[in-house]
Amino acid sequence: MMKPPPAPAPLPAIKAGLLYFLIVFAAGFVLGSVRTLVLAPRLGEVAAVLLELPLLLAIAWFTCRRLTAALAVSPDPRARIIMGELAFVLTILAEVVLGALLGRSVLDVFAGFATTAGLLGLAGQALFGVFPLLQALPRRS
Repeated sequence: MMKPPPAPAPLPAIKAGLLYFLIVFAAGFVLGSVRTLVLAPRLGEVAAVLLELPLLLAIAWFTCRRLTAALAVSPDPRARIIMGELAFVLTILAEVVLGALLGRSVLDVFAGFATTAGLLGLAGQALFGVFPLLQALPRRS
């Protein structure tokens, strides 16, 4: 009978997940402000999100790559899932808290995900949460 491989140390993945969230959320806050105040009134909400999303995902991808290397996050899927899903959950919680500070209820925040722009944003957040795992997949030559 084979023993399962030992679980990777979760601390680097937790640290990376927290930093990943903080860096990408800060970038998203800045880009979201530009989207909301400048782009959306001129182009509409969906077009504004479509312009913002690739830039934010590129920031997330490179931030993820840097953090996993700098903090030596194991390529083990369990460690990468911890990192990505911690960052994803913190992002959703931050959206709820930020929404509350702006006078929106939790239901209002989640109802926003049912719009086209909201679904695009949620899809981007889901990708953001999966990037650590995707980057650990073996590369084909």
